Amino acid sequence: MTAFAIYRLPRRQTCTCVMQEGKATEVPACSSLSDRKGFVFAPFDISTVNPILLICPDKVMELLPEDLNSNDFSCSLLSGNFSHTLSDPRMRYGFDFRSFYAHLSDGQFQKIVLSRRSDEAAEIKDPIVLFQQACKLYPRMFVALVSTPQSGTWLMATPEILLEKRDDHWITIALAGTMALKGEQLRFEHRGDEENVGIRWSQKDIQEQRYVTTYIMECLEHFSTQIHEDGPYTVRAADLVHLRSDFVFSLQDPSQIGSLLYRLFPTPAVCGLPKRETFSFIRQNERVPRRFYSGFSGPLMVNDETHLYISLRCMEIQQKGYSLYAGGGLLKDSVEQSEWEETEAKMGTMRAVILSEE
Repeated sequence: MTAFAIYRLPRRQTCTCVMQEGKATEVPACSSLSDRKGFVFAPFDISTVNPILLICPDKVMELLPEDLNSNDFSCSLLSGNFSHTLSDPRMRYGFDFRSFYAHLSDGQFQKIVLSRRSDEAAEIKDPIVLFQQACKLYPRMFVALVSTPQSGTWLMATPEILLEKRDDHWITIALAGTMALKGEQLRFEHRGDEENVGIRWSQKDIQEQRYVTTYIMECLEHFSTQIHEDGPYTVRAADLVHLRSDFVFSLQDPSQIGSLLYRLFPTPAVCGLPKRETFSFIRQNERVPRRFYSGFSGPLMVNDETHLYISLRCMEIQQKGYSLYAGGGLLKDSVEQSEWEETEAKMGTMRAVILSEE
């Protein structure tokens, strides 16, 4: 029995494998991650019952994705509780949307994130092959395959940095607002090229991004007096674009990492505002627990590098099929059909991996 994570950072050619004999180490809270090393796999709802999993670096390898050998890895595939035989998913989403939206229209919440799960029965492909396909399809994104006896096996291709160390500085980002690229817009590649391909952001998307930006700045001010903000600007992730702002800051005391993560996570990008109230509402009212979707993951001081990402565009690989997760931020001017289409577009990231040819 082995716990492992294989990850490929954006725009890198090689991937890294972190392995631990036996089960992953269980960490009860973000604040307990200070002075730890390993691959972090944190759920959305962290608790002593639902802890952070830390894959300690008993063995670390770096190699090309195409050189991975499936025989070297034994994935933990759990038998999930599939719901694909239940009522129409679009109808269920409409019911949930109206339940969540009621608390926006009456002014209780400024923003709240509604997520959903799609259970898709299919013949299971080799998870290592799926990871290799994801690396080919999404060179700009953080791609990770994580497998532990506690969590089962998950694959993600996510664009959202939670906390990253670069030289003597630290980075986090505000990422909110989502638009599917269509037609000429698919040519979008570089920052500043939005007008040439007709990308226009709605007031709803701009406001959503502003909420996240304000929240992150308020968090960072408790830990640093040197903070530089850059943005917002448009970035591409697969066939979607998002609004992004970057924060570069100093963190003089590395022992504060756990405390900083505790303040940052969950961000309004995956939760809402006010944070405490929306988090509580999500826990009590979302139809299916998020598990590791919209948690965070990545290497923490592995080879002296830290790259923690929000676990978006992800799926759980199970014995009978795949569970795909997606969500979207709701504001007072949100439209139900548009929000549904956004979740479908986000799930398309993992569906493309499942359907890709080996």
